[in-house]
Amino acid sequence: MTDHARDRTADVRILIADDHEVVRIGLASLLDRQPGFRVVGEARSGDEVVRLARQTRPDVVIMDIRMPDGSGID
Repeated sequence: MTDHARDRTADVRILIADDHEVVRIGLASLLDRQPGFRVVGEARSGDEVVRLARQTRPDVVIMDIRMPDGSGID
């Protein structure tokens, strides 16, 4: 089986969290072009990333550490 024939469920599921839309769009665009990665959501606030993480169950969260409603580290 070739890489292209793999089931998309085997992809690494990624959630992007950043208060800057241009950053979210850019990262999503780059990651979606790579085989083996799938962006499952984009959040613009800490509250939104928590809600989306519960809904989408990502494998990885790429998160800004400085957001208006709190630290991405918290």
